[in-house]
Parts: sequence; C-alpha cells; structure tokens
Amino acid sequence: MENPAKAAPAYRKSLGLVELVSLGIGGTIGSGIFVVPGIAAGIAGPASLLAWAAVALSASCVALSLAWIQARSPSGTPFLSIFEPVFPPLASGALATLYLVSSVFGIATIAAGLGEYFTFFSVPHVLAAEIFVIMAFLGLNLIGIALSSRTEVVLAAAKVVPIVIIAVALIPFIQVENLVPTEPVALADILAVAIIVFWPYTGFEISAIPVEETRDPRAISRALLIVMTSVCAIYLVLNTALIGAVGSEALAASPAPIATAAGILFTGAAPLVALIGIVTMFSALNAYIIGTSRVLQNLGGRFRIPRLAELTPRGTPKAALVVSCILAGCLLFFSNSFALLASIAVVTTLVPYIAICLVALRLPGGLREKAVAGLGAALTAAILVLYFAF
Repeated sequence: MENPAKAAPAYRKSLGLVELVSLGIGGTIGSGIFVVPGIAAGIAGPASLLAWAAVALSASCVALSLAWIQARSPSGTPFLSIFEPVFPPLASGALATLYLVSSVFGIATIAAGLGEYFTFFSVPHVLAAEIFVIMAFLGLNLIGIALSSRTEVVLAAAKVVPIVIIAVALIPFIQVENLVPTEPVALADILAVAIIVFWPYTGFEISAIPVEETRDPRAISRALLIVMTSVCAIYLVLNTALIGAVGSEALAASPAPIATAAGILFTGAAPLVALIGIVTMFSALNAYIIGTSRVLQNLGGRFRIPRLAELTPRGTPKAALVVSCILAGCLLFFSNSFALLASIAVVTTLVPYIAICLVALRLPGGLREKAVAGLGAALTAAILVLYFAF
C-alpha cells in the first residue's frame, strides 16, 4: 500500500497585531528618518517641512486605501492579488514586479544608510560591514518567521521609544527664526525633497504582505492604521524640532543629523543617538527582508519558478530570501550612495502606490473612501510626475 503524498510545506501562521505593527513601523521608521532630514534641509532649508507634510498626507491616503482593500476580505488579500480587481493579470504581475524591484533597492538603501552611521563611528571597510549586516539578517530569517518577527518586535520598541524621547527633548530648544526660510526656495528644490522625503514614509505596506502568515487577517487593516498614525506624528514633530532647534545648516552638514543635533544640545549624546540610529536601521532591514522575500516567493509561484516558490519545512522561503539579499548586496557594489538608491526605491514604489489607490477608488464603497483613494492617487502621481518635469 502506497503512503499518502506528503503535504507541501506552507507558511506558518505566527503573526498577530503586535507583530504586524512592528513590521510596518520597522519598515517605515528606518534609515530615512536618521539620514533624510539632513539631505532635505540641505536642499530646501526650513521649507523642507512643507515636503514632509505633503508626503505625510499622500502616504496616509495610500495606507488608508490599502487598509480598506484588506478589510474587504475576511481572509486577507495576498499582495499579488491586490491589483487584480482593476488591472489585467499581466499588468498586476508587472506592478508586483516593480514593487519587488523597489523593495530590493530598499534593502540596499537601508544598508547604505547604515554605512552613513558606521562612518560616524569611523568603522573601516564600510561596504563590507553593510554586506555583513545583510547576510546576518538573512541568516536570522532563514531560521523562520517566528524568530525574525519576535526580533522585529524588540527592535521596533527599542527604536520608537528613544526617537520619541529625542523629539520631545528638542522641543524646548526650538527657535522660531530657524523655521523661517531666509531666501526664496525654488519649486524644483521642494519637489526634489518630496521624492527623497517619501523614502522615510515607505514600508508601511509590509504589514499587509505576510497575509498567509497572519493568524487573524482582520488585524492587517488595524495594523496599517496604527502604523501610519504613529509614523506621521513622529516624523512631523521630530523634523520640526530638529530644524527649529539646531538650524538647517547644521543638519545639512552631517551624515548623521539626529546624532549631530543631540550632540550640539546635549554634551556626549551624539554617540548614543547614533547607536540608536543603527538599531533603527537593523529593524528596517529585517522588515524589508521579510517583505521582499515574500513578494518574490509569491511571484515565483505565479510565474512557476519552482526554486523561488519553494518553502522549507519551517515555512521559510529560503531561495527567495537568499536571492533578495544577494541582489541587494550586488546593488551596493554598483552604488553606495544613499540618496541615489533611495530615489530609485521611491520612484519604483510610487507607481504601485498609485495603483493601490486606483483599486480602492474602483471598488464599491462610500464617498469618504473614494475621496481618500482619489486624493492619494492624485497627490502621489503629482509628486512623481512633477519630480521628472522639474
């Protein structure tokens, strides 16, 4: 008598609301907030705060649209299926592939951001250190989602609390004159800032990617709302406090602006804040590796690429994890420029973001949902189009 065929390995349902929120916050609050404030201040000075506010509105509309899409399905909507209600299969696959490209660039961007802070500590062989960290988190994720998600919870908590403390501590030092531009700022500069500022706001969608590993898919939409509310509040308060407390020029002159700001105002604080920045980027790197590998594994199944579609008995997408990290590492050999990598990551992310809003706009729903989706599509498209126009 023949033995029954063994069931194919499947993802394990290990994620609850806390883990999903940690993944979203982990993916969003990362290298961007510890590097971009200096770049943005150098381009547009205090006027860069306008870009932070505009992008917060755009990203929030996308997140709300995605939350609405997820809430419509009791079992959750896999990432590759999000675009299918509006776009034909080929276009849906192309959008998912474009998002995959952005995610791989995202891993490389976070690693490059780590390099900026390694430089702050005078770490030798920065590129080798960046590759080592990627490989270390690859090893962690190969063990399984239970360990990597628990790690993400710890890292997310370890970064959010200090960042909030830093923002609150800087508020008493704000000087109004630092928030007022001393000379006119060109529209092209604001748009250039908007693209680079969008990078710190991306990553929230990672909460909605591991649907097959979520115990209760209804938690996905709640996680997205919690993530974006937290992120927008932290970013807007922190950037206002940074520019108001130390001025745009001091931020622009540093590869680690938050550490520099803390060091100017609080003696001896800079190394500690820089260390917090590194922990923050560890969290973001782990979250991006989780999200990227799941999208790649799903695409491997969709396009019938056996090795990429396979899962280990632990429910781990081993091949997709390895390929994702190797591709990101290779990107760093071509360019270790944080600004360049972040710009490419954002541009390739915004197109799927616009598509998510269009899907939400076309689905049956009330006026409020359609207004949010329409605003998200319009704002995100405007940022993308005007960036290339100028």
